[in-house]
Amino acid sequence: MKKLSIVLIAFIITSTVWFSVYSKSKSDDPIIMAFGDSLTYGYGDKNGEGYVDGLESELNDPGSDDTFRIWNYGIVGQETDGVLKQLDDVRIKSKLDDADYFIVFIGTNDLINSNGGDLTQINEKKIKKAKPEYKKHLEEILHILEKENKDAPILVLGLYNPYQNQEQIEKHIDEWDRLIIDTVKEDGRVTFIPTNDLFKNKEKTAYFSDQLHPNERGYKLITERILDRYQFNR
Repeated sequence: MKKLSIVLIAFIITSTVWFSVYSKSKSDDPIIMAFGDSLTYGYGDKNGEGYVDGLESELNDPGSDDTFRIWNYGIVGQETDGVLKQLDDVRIKSKLDDADYFIVFIGTNDLINSNGGDLTQINEKKIKKAKPEYKKHLEEILHILEKENKDAPILVLGLYNPYQNQEQIEKHIDEWDRLIIDTVKEDGRVTFIPTNDLFKNKEKTAYFSDQLHPNERGYKLITERILDRYQFNR
């Protein structure tokens, strides 16, 4: 009986040490939480999750001790109010403090839907009217992330114009990007990463899967831009 007790105690100690080491090694892996719409979800990428998969692959060198993990919360069709609902969901909110980095890529649907659901005919008044609400929502998103996580840097990606030859659309993309820049420029934890120049003078069929969404090559450009503009630390 005494021998059994010793074995049991030894097992408990060994299990506790193993669990502690295992838990520590898991928690030491850098975590990136990505929020957005179909462009974060990776719609149009037949092989995976767009720039999220590309970023995870590039960050995880074969010889590295730590493994970057990216939790993709992108939802097709989502607007800024949808991200706010996600951040209010206890299943997501309770994990925000686990993140080492955040990526926010949102606003395309806010702009398109404010115009009536597409960009075939531009309604200047409707788009202009939607801008203050978009700014307010973006500010709220950043406030929640910073409140729930005191340390993690936040990367905010700018919007791009998929219709290169339409100057009227380009004007509004530029305005909304300036709105994003004005929203984040005073915050030292937030880095703005532009994307609108990535597809300039490029053949659309080579980089897009449809009128709006990039294909594998297009998403690779976004991945490379993120890595070019921001240094992730392990």
